[in-house]
Amino acid sequence: MVGRLDAFPDGVVIADADGRVEYVNPRVEKMARAEPGEMIGMHLKDAIPFDDLNGNSWYDSVRPYDGLAIRRRISEQSWWSPRGSEYLITARLVRDRPAGTVTAVYVSVRNARIRNQRDRERSDLVATVAHELRSPLTGIKGFTSTLLSKWDRFSDEQRQFMLETVDADADRLTRLITELLDAARIDAGRLTLRQGPVHVADIVRSVLVSVSMGAGNSEALEPVVIGDIPVVWGDADRITQVVANLVENAVRHGHGLREARVRATEPGESPAGGTDDAGVVVEIHDQGPGIPEEMRQRVFSRFWRAGSGAGSGLGMYIVRGIVDSHGGRVEILDGEHEGADIRVWLPVNEPDALTD
Repeated sequence: MVGRLDAFPDGVVIADADGRVEYVNPRVEKMARAEPGEMIGMHLKDAIPFDDLNGNSWYDSVRPYDGLAIRRRISEQSWWSPRGSEYLITARLVRDRPAGTVTAVYVSVRNARIRNQRDRERSDLVATVAHELRSPLTGIKGFTSTLLSKWDRFSDEQRQFMLETVDADADRLTRLITELLDAARIDAGRLTLRQGPVHVADIVRSVLVSVSMGAGNSEALEPVVIGDIPVVWGDADRITQVVANLVENAVRHGHGLREARVRATEPGESPAGGTDDAGVVVEIHDQGPGIPEEMRQRVFSRFWRAGSGAGSGLGMYIVRGIVDSHGGRVEILDGEHEGADIRVWLPVNEPDALTD
């Protein structure tokens, strides 16, 4: 068992009942810049010479061999090495019987750099969310305050314009909150699906009509439907969300939609590479310059945005989360002529009860 700890990524120190070090793994020796075997027999207090920002040593503060007799674990806390590096230290106390004497102390030492990096990422996330929420709220607050204090100074047309702006900002705020909630559910693995039969071609056609009307176009682009499209079992609302996001991205950021294509899976096209993995492929082609290959995975990151007029940066992250929850796949390819080709594959996922 002890030999296996040699490959453990964190530092491990084991001390006996007298506080003398019986084992250290190579990670601890590297942290301490010690020769192999040099720390064996050393007292635990000297082997773990870390202290807090007030100069209190780890050993004197946690008192692993004293304190409550029922204590079996020392919680992880930040401590600093003599060279000023921050480490996370936790310990396990082995007793000869419940509430008995401590016979061994297992100490784990971990560099705090990764945790600090994650803390910074969380701080950046909070700052980004706050910025995105503040933008529409500023418009709402500004116009409502102006209307309340100077109502009589504006004409009906001006009031109408200001109220329409407030309504649009409220819709934008609602969409952003919905996206944030969806992203949080995806992170936690709690994105729920309401399974049912889904006609993907009908969804694509409906989305194209909706987007065209929103853009003021009298005629909607018809999807190109190739062959017989099987019915997919999934969440129709979530799949609509995927298609709408891709189409809106093509219109707003891809210099316009070139083509929306729906077809059945070709042999060997599924992620498993099998010939019997039935599914549906949705392809959204835009007229933009395309997406460089080295940037394609980054597009699916949270809050990734490029170019002016970009949205919250959550759209493609949510798209991949929804597609993954259906057991599908989304990828970015080069268009047949130019531009980007966003391709979504969805398996049929027909329930077993319907195939019996």
